[in-house]
Amino acid sequence: MIGNSTARLEEPLTDRERFVRTMHYQPVDRIPIWDFGFWEQTLVEWRKQGMPEGVSPDEFFGMDKQWAGVPVSLGMIPGFEEIVYEEDDETQLVRDGGGVVCRRSKQGTSIPTFIEFPVKHRADFEAMKERYNPDDPRRYPQNWGELVKAFRDRDYALGIGAGGFFGWVRGWMGVENTCMCFHDDPQLMRDMMDFIADFVCRTIERALSEVEPDHASFWEDMAYNKTSLISPRMFREFMVPRYQKITRLLAAHGVDVNVVDCDGRIDELIPLWLEGGVNCMFPLEVGVWRANAVEYAAQYGRDLLMIGNISKRALSGSRADVEREVMSKVPPLLKRGGYIPTPDHRVPPDVPLANYQYYLELIRQVAAAG
Repeated sequence: MIGNSTARLEEPLTDRERFVRTMHYQPVDRIPIWDFGFWEQTLVEWRKQGMPEGVSPDEFFGMDKQWAGVPVSLGMIPGFEEIVYEEDDETQLVRDGGGVVCRRSKQGTSIPTFIEFPVKHRADFEAMKERYNPDDPRRYPQNWGELVKAFRDRDYALGIGAGGFFGWVRGWMGVENTCMCFHDDPQLMRDMMDFIADFVCRTIERALSEVEPDHASFWEDMAYNKTSLISPRMFREFMVPRYQKITRLLAAHGVDVNVVDCDGRIDELIPLWLEGGVNCMFPLEVGVWRANAVEYAAQYGRDLLMIGNISKRALSGSRADVEREVMSKVPPLLKRGGYIPTPDHRVPPDVPLANYQYYLELIRQVAAAG
């Protein structure tokens, strides 16, 4: 039996029940089997190593249904028209749909080189707001009524996007300009984050009233290997109150599992996210700076939920490396509850198929041991 209870479960749980109970420290029949995702080149290599053609990784590995989301659009409507300014055999210089001018690989296997972002001054932000009308009917699919009915009978966990603050502004301004804006024009930063909070709340409120999501998700990516990209003081001043506006709305509709996706070293940000009502950390990167979910569990107790923290680098090593990574973390975390193991980022092509299968075998063995 997984979790902190000795109660016995008479029937197997659905994927949804398993997720909800795990995230509320309740007994489950087994741990949810989730992944972060895979690079496309990884799947190419794995098919050479025995993964059948035409079979999805989730089907092949026997994953639970995961990361399903309510299809409400929080993006730009309309997006920018994509323009190709120049190209050669390997790259293109483009303005993409987000209004960012960048040079990108035609193979799509590397991060673009960013050149210019659409928001440089307040006037640019005022123009950008026109692309975020919460009342635009295109934010909800035309078959919304049918989806609402289907969601009522689902057997899988369903999430809803809740935006992000640093992450969204970074997309408008770029990393360097965003960081400088906190200092150079703090009122513009406040106004942008207020606008984001209002827009998200107005856009998702209908979905929250008609569907019952099991979790909400934020995206930030605002830290690297040493520290976060802004100070904790700035985070508390600029971001915590705006998080609270959204998480209060979520709580009013019964959503109490709020996941933030932030790479890098997040130690100093975790208590601030908790203050803002964001209580589940993902993906808890190991490769960048050695995050350890076992230590977080001891520090924050049941206030903190976690997904991830299995080093993708360890998965590329020997079977002993894989076993060491799994067994040092997963047994104590499964006993505690509130944790779903996944790799700490998308699985790269240097991870052999046999290693990933061995990793999943170990996860299932630990879960069966209880």
